[in-house]
Amino acid sequence: MSASQIILKEEPPKVVDFASLRSIVGWENPELSIIQSSIDSSLFWVSLYLENQLIGCGRVIGDDAMYFYVQDIIVNPEHQKRGLGFQIMQSINRYLTLHCPVGSTVGLLSAYGKEKFYEKFGFTSRDGQTLGLGMCKFI
Repeated sequence: MSASQIILKEEPPKVVDFASLRSIVGWENPELSIIQSSIDSSLFWVSLYLENQLIGCGRVIGDDAMYFYVQDIIVNPEHQKRGLGFQIMQSINRYLTLHCPVGSTVGLLSAYGKEKFYEKFGFTSRDGQTLGLGMCKFI
């Protein structure tokens, strides 16, 4: 695979392709109608294709005013360690730079051990002192 064979599109993937990619990396999927609703509610998408197959993606969700959240940075394990996650985040960072008003908050939940990757894009780990460590609730 060469980088020239990979096509980056700033658009959402098809719901079945997104669900399949999520499954490949071991994430559980809700019903396709719920995934489609989530896709449609996103602010921005980046999708990477190799021979018309979705091999990576990422998106931005939020209120499009004060809060933006980087979500679902996924690269098929067969194509990891080739800079594709970096390409996804570069595209997302461009979007954020152009669309986030001054004073906005951009957040993400990093997978354990991936914090250094996101630091390359200006994200900082929360130390638990000033802002707390962050929390989430899974339903």
